[in-house]
Amino acid sequence: MAPLRTRAKSSVSSARKLIESSEVEAAEKAVTDAVVALDKAAQKGAIHKKNASRRKSRLMKQLDSVKSD
Repeated sequence: MAPLRTRAKSSVSSARKLIESSEVEAAEKAVTDAVVALDKAAQKGAIHKKNASRRKSRLMKQLDSVKSD
């Protein structure tokens, strides 16, 4: 279980770093990868389903705020 959770957490943090640096195209790819990692971790039970949903929602919201600027 730990590798799934670790992969999800690290992909979320790398996506957040790219969002903060305003690299929109790279951030979009990283967010997509993070969403996949979160879904897999939730599906396998490494993290709770609603925890994954909350993290995905917050990531998407951050990405949209960068896109609109």
